[in-house]
Amino acid sequence: MEEKELVNGRESHAEGKENQRAGVKIVCLGDSLTWGFPFGPQFSWVSQVSQRYGLEMINRGINGDTTDGMLERFSDHVVRHCPTHVVIMGGTNDVIIRESLDRICYNWRQLVETSCRQGIVPVVGLPIPLGWKEPEKRLARLRRWLVDFAAERRIKVINFAAPFFDPETGEVREELLLDGGHPTVEGYAAMARQVDPAELGWIK
Repeated sequence: MEEKELVNGRESHAEGKENQRAGVKIVCLGDSLTWGFPFGPQFSWVSQVSQRYGLEMINRGINGDTTDGMLERFSDHVVRHCPTHVVIMGGTNDVIIRESLDRICYNWRQLVETSCRQGIVPVVGLPIPLGWKEPEKRLARLRRWLVDFAAERRIKVINFAAPFFDPETGEVREELLLDGGHPTVEGYAAMARQVDPAELGWIK
């Protein structure tokens, strides 16, 4: 698939332009859940948040990518943009190909440590649930580890997974999943609503 770099929020209202003048630039590093598969980046949570708040956000999601791939491309796809923040969300494809949890966690540590060495503020994005029970159990373990890891490192977390669970039953809301692994249009909108730029320090 042709790689695309998308910078959103260039045509914004006065409030958005003020936010951009504050020098905030966010790279969103991830897989198809960041890119916006299958609808396209214009439907992604990245684009929706950028347009809603007038923030400069660069979509660096690649369909099918793993945390190995994100680590390999970090310098070119994140560092070269000189962002103030990077939202990292990955691990779903690792789980699907049955990568070990130890390896995924190692890659996550490297991604965060590389961000900090470069003076980029990392933000952890929790992957949405899968619609298949066995891999979802493994992905749930990763989400729990990410929450603990972020708390230990005092890193902000965006809980993209939360709206995909029924608050009463705890079951996955299948109506928000298109194919068991990707959100519907409403699913991407729900992901965007989980982002609080003020809480993340992106706007005042």
